[in-house]
Amino acid sequence: MAQALPQHLRKYVVQQNYDKYTPVDQACWRFVMRQLKAFLSTHAHECYLEGLKKTGIEIEKIPRIDDISKKLEQFGWRALPVSGFIPPAAFMELQSLSVLPIASDMRAISHLMYTPAPDIVHEAAGHAPILVDPEFAQYLKEYAQVAKKAIISDEDLRVYEAIRRLSDVKENPNSTDKDVAQAQQNLDQVISQTSHASEATELSRMNWWTAEYGLIGDLKNPKIFGAGLLSSVGESKWCLSDKVKKIPLTLDCIHMSYDITEPQPQLFVAKDFQTLTKVLHELADTMAFRQGGLEGIKKAIRAKTVNTVQLDSGIQISGQCTEVLTNSENNKPIYLKFQGPVQLSYQDQELPGQGSKYHSQGYGTAIGPLKSHSTQQLQALVDTKVRLEYLSGVVVEGVLKSVLEKQNHLLLLGFDQCTVQYQNQVLFEPAWGTYDLAMGLEVTSVFGGPADRASYGDLDDFVAARVPEPKYTTEQLQKFSLYQKVRDLRDQKIQGIQLESELQSVLNAADKDFSKDWLLRLESYELILARAPDSELKNQLSERLSTLSKELGPEGMLIADGLSLADQL
Repeated sequence: MAQALPQHLRKYVVQQNYDKYTPVDQACWRFVMRQLKAFLSTHAHECYLEGLKKTGIEIEKIPRIDDISKKLEQFGWRALPVSGFIPPAAFMELQSLSVLPIASDMRAISHLMYTPAPDIVHEAAGHAPILVDPEFAQYLKEYAQVAKKAIISDEDLRVYEAIRRLSDVKENPNSTDKDVAQAQQNLDQVISQTSHASEATELSRMNWWTAEYGLIGDLKNPKIFGAGLLSSVGESKWCLSDKVKKIPLTLDCIHMSYDITEPQPQLFVAKDFQTLTKVLHELADTMAFRQGGLEGIKKAIRAKTVNTVQLDSGIQISGQCTEVLTNSENNKPIYLKFQGPVQLSYQDQELPGQGSKYHSQGYGTAIGPLKSHSTQQLQALVDTKVRLEYLSGVVVEGVLKSVLEKQNHLLLLGFDQCTVQYQNQVLFEPAWGTYDLAMGLEVTSVFGGPADRASYGDLDDFVAARVPEPKYTTEQLQKFSLYQKVRDLRDQKIQGIQLESELQSVLNAADKDFSKDWLLRLESYELILARAPDSELKNQLSERLSTLSKELGPEGMLIADGLSLADQL
């Protein structure tokens, strides 16, 4: 399935490798999903339960992403496994292709209430179910199309890397407190050095307050639809309390920053899914891809990343824009300078011979109206010395070697022995080689990334990383074997005296080596309660779990929730 993707996106797709999930992973999935389903059946958007069923997400075991994808195809989507965080630009491009990237890793038992890293609970059980609602699915596609055009800054890329590092460190069970502190300090330092909120930052904030942490419906009694809430036992309950401020969703949400590693102190409530689309269009109208002009160019220069400037002729110039010269009379752009590599394209297709290798050292072009010369006149002047004078005062003089037109649009003039001047400033001289002059009167659009990404080459905003594979100790492997025995007893439907006897053996080993492991005991308690309710183990386990709930601090809440749900069945 990954082969159907553009080449530059394929590197993010990984094998789910179902065998990597340990028995503890499976128990964690089961615990989280049972808790979420019980609470969200009344507090999530009405399509949630239907969505779980229609996307094939089971409660008892971690789903296979291929199976989810087959179900999603009925709704015009598909799913592919990825590893942890992937760059925002890549994530949005995948969504624009109706692909749901699903982080295939499973959160650690220490992060059951809230995980700092994307995992299969968040991506599968959070995002997938809401896609069955056609209005939300359409919003998500439109959002991805807009986000693809957002200008991302070099500061954004540094923040992304710092967030990914912190989330990976927090989720790694082998990380020390020192490791976490250093990663947090690095993120704090990077954020403190951020000078402005880019378009990509504003889009990420809107995504966070809607698709990730959105509420919907009545302000006083909202329902949950954001994947971050739908996949968090802790926050799904916390978010609806009076301790979390509820704000009507408007475009103002893009001015509200967030901390991806912590629960949120406020949330936005959309009246309905149509409101999401309305706010999205309001945001898009402020962006450089729709506004173009000098302000769009300034955004690209400030970003210090590869972006595309499109002229009214349709020609697209992709590279890092470093300078713009403007007309002193009307402040309109008259000359653009780019740092290499640069690509020239038309309708998102690289023009022959105008790729990033050819323009590896940079690029510059005049823009605006000429004092004279028509397309027909220029065609007749090939192989002759030509002097082009712009109304702005820019002068291009050299031997015209080529004239490129497409669909009756004059796109590019090629010159040898060329000099470009503006007032007393030399912008291009013959020793620099061939001069390619992009033709256009004005800048109609400026958008993020190269026009033809597949041809441009790799960029910093599309780096593929992998979550490190965990290495398990002998002690951890021993714990896994105990969890597997409990799962086998459930799957084999063992009950009565045999169940009591075999569970007792598991619990004896747990008492010896894993005295604080509450989830193993909770799984055992559920089995005894359902299949051997008269066993003495029931009371023993209940008392032990009650004791642990008092000893383990925040985890004690999970134990209490687990006991409560077990007793209701």
